[in-house]
Amino acid sequence: MLTVTDPSTGEVVSEQPAATAAEVEAVLAAAEAAREPWVARGLEGRAQVLHAVAAHLRAHVEDLAPLMTLEMGKPITEARGEVEKAAWCAEHYAEHAAAYLADEVIASDATRSYVQHLPLGTVLGILPWNAPFWLALRFAAPALMAGNTCVLKHDPHVPGCAAAIGQVFAHVLAEAGAPAGVFANLPLETADVADVVRDRRVQAVSFTGSARGGAAVAAVAAGEIKPAVLELGGSDPCIVLADADLDAAADVITTSRIINAGQSCIAAKRIIVEAPVHDELVDRLRVRLAKLVVGDPREAQTQVGPIARADLRDTLHRQVTETVAAGASLLLGGELPDGPGYFYPPTLLAGVTDRMPAACEETFGPVMVVMRAADAEDALARANDTDYGLAASVWTTAERGEELARRIAAGQVSVNGIVKTDPRLPSGGIKRSGYGRELGPHGIKEFVNAQQVWVGPRRG
Repeated sequence: MLTVTDPSTGEVVSEQPAATAAEVEAVLAAAEAAREPWVARGLEGRAQVLHAVAAHLRAHVEDLAPLMTLEMGKPITEARGEVEKAAWCAEHYAEHAAAYLADEVIASDATRSYVQHLPLGTVLGILPWNAPFWLALRFAAPALMAGNTCVLKHDPHVPGCAAAIGQVFAHVLAEAGAPAGVFANLPLETADVADVVRDRRVQAVSFTGSARGGAAVAAVAAGEIKPAVLELGGSDPCIVLADADLDAAADVITTSRIINAGQSCIAAKRIIVEAPVHDELVDRLRVRLAKLVVGDPREAQTQVGPIARADLRDTLHRQVTETVAAGASLLLGGELPDGPGYFYPPTLLAGVTDRMPAACEETFGPVMVVMRAADAEDALARANDTDYGLAASVWTTAERGEELARRIAAGQVSVNGIVKTDPRLPSGGIKRSGYGRELGPHGIKEFVNAQQVWVGPRRG
């Protein structure tokens, strides 16, 4: 049973049955049957479908966005923006897939030799709750444009979002005369996922979620010799050096930390500040955090909604209290509020050292951790002193920031700007933050057969 709890009240609002064995079989059989006709549509035909998906998403923002607000507490203004961003992703790949997948001619002893990019088959996407629409299109748009079919296994806490995504595709595919099996929502219990990964009709897996979950999925996929892309957690460092624009840095860091109530893998989580400007930046951050509006995610003025689940809030509060007990200073927030729901106040911790829980564990909520660094080299060492390697940011001069980026162990680095995902640019991590890339030209090539073709006769 898939249970939906409204995180703003803590009340169960719906319960939905998970897919039966017969329904799982029907979805996988349909995806398999759709493979050849979907490939036969060609890039132009597939692009028409993705453009129609984008148009449908934009036309129904006011129907789709509230599903996120209800099921995982995303503030309604952010939810609307997420639907728009998902549509952008579909459009981007509709417009650029042909260029991304163009044959690569490579000179050899052949009369002609090249690499062409062919679909693998059916790709299973296993996704989390924190960005239900964006992550679904981030997974599906490139895979579909490459000629694969897609099966979506969404988080069990957002079944309404998952069903709506499936309905968008079903509507568009029907209007286009394409097989329904090109894209399907598969509402599974977590315990049943491994069997689907092992199914011979699934050729590859895309997983977004925790390092623990990613390790489990990767182990099953590897056992079946199937490729996987893993986008896992992060403890993203944000380095602020003495020559930074502190007002600009404080604005962006605050925004980064509180998007989706801080429940983002690529949020700035460890703010590592060079000593000469440490106190000035902390003052700026405290002022900005204190002004944030926490409240009902259905209200347009709300900037910080609830944490998605009670257990997640408990973990976050444990990290805060243990960090304070270890010697950190609690400058703002840090107390569980009275009343219903899973709200947590914007919280500012200073004097945090490397081994405190809020520094060495991933914090998934509106908790800002500030660490003092003696100089740039010390800041860099602290930034890299983590098991994670998803994203990072640096605030300094542009030239110096680019030099430091080469030395930061992370899949992406922003210099004087916010870390974000963008359909035009590849995104992904290293170390315990995963492997493979999504988005951009790199992402679409994760689930293709890069087939070498040698055409004779042999030259010379």
